Amino acid sequence: RRYFWRGSSHFCSRLALSSANPSRFDKLRIFRKMSGRVYNFSAGPSQMPEEVLLEVQKELVNYKGTGMSVMEMSHRSKEFMAIASEAEKNLRDIFGVPSDYKVLLNQGGATLQFSSIPLNMLGEKGKGDYLVTGQWGEKACKECNKYGKGQEACNTKSTKFTTIPDKSAWKLDPGASYVHYCDNETVNGVEWAYTPDVGDVPLVSDMSSNFCSRPINVGKHAYIYAGIQKNLGPAGLAVGFLHPSFADGKHEAKICPTYCSFKTTAANDSMYNTPACFTMYVMGEYLKYTKKAGGITYWAEQSDKKSGMLYDVINGSDGFYGCPVDKSCRSRMNVPFVIMGGNEALEKKFLEDAKKQKLYTLAGHRSVGGCRASLYNGMPMEGVDTLCSFMKSFMDENRK
Repeated sequence: RRYFWRGSSHFCSRLALSSANPSRFDKLRIFRKMSGRVYNFSAGPSQMPEEVLLEVQKELVNYKGTGMSVMEMSHRSKEFMAIASEAEKNLRDIFGVPSDYKVLLNQGGATLQFSSIPLNMLGEKGKGDYLVTGQWGEKACKECNKYGKGQEACNTKSTKFTTIPDKSAWKLDPGASYVHYCDNETVNGVEWAYTPDVGDVPLVSDMSSNFCSRPINVGKHAYIYAGIQKNLGPAGLAVGFLHPSFADGKHEAKICPTYCSFKTTAANDSMYNTPACFTMYVMGEYLKYTKKAGGITYWAEQSDKKSGMLYDVINGSDGFYGCPVDKSCRSRMNVPFVIMGGNEALEKKFLEDAKKQKLYTLAGHRSVGGCRASLYNGMPMEGVDTLCSFMKSFMDENRK
């Protein structure tokens, strides 16, 4: 084991000895066994593809012969500028970002964007509509009220955030500066199956927890933002795709900090100040791996399969497991479930027994309890298969 951790080159050499022609999956199985890695169902930061981790490990101490780690090099160096440029190009290619849109690499996560959006987009109208279908959408709306008026066009809190209401129930204001929605609610396990139609009002979306898991229509949105720590890298960055009409500062509030200014960020290619260099680099490696694997279509297919497997176990358990979310809007990324209607003692036993199968971080969010499995891109199919098998055996052993 000590031999493996000295570097990926040693690891690959050892793999070559273990098999005359090991497949990629053989290599990853050996890697998992040797490294002691578990299946991490965390809601974020989350498990990453092991291929990406191995590539980062290989270049960690001496990036491509520069004699230094990416963590150590200047963000103005030609080597890092090349990393940043390639990352933006791959973002545009993979997501089909229109050429006139700005790509922002904002420091911080989506929560900082809760402030940046009203500060850059409210303008003279001073009000924004929010389609609130979970805790994160609710927090975004609350933050808007510090700088203007956040209007709840809908709020499903009365259903404990388990539904998405029909458009006929929305109370949209045609005079609003924008309409905001959270595409996937990480805590509550609610995901939009379509892009909301809000007429001519600019549409804004928080896609943090399902970003890079299915194709999106960037051109239908004035602004898309996403913390990348779910499906595209480590914590520290929020990617933004911004319509040019909001990149010139025309709607920017006078009190908007320079750090939050869309205009400043766009005009300086996200390098007005030192960016989160290493996070940006790892994201770039994740993007390269995404291209190699088959693009977003590949991740979408994987997500459908993984979530389908888990929901099949829940739906076929005859009530032993239960998912509170309406079937029309169940998330492919975050699957909340309870055991025997919320039997806390049994759920605690489930979490402890799961660890014996290397299944970790399955507790539900502290605000809702129960259990939750997050099935991000980095979670391999075998991890979900192991979870499903465990859930079936646990059910057989504990059903009363």
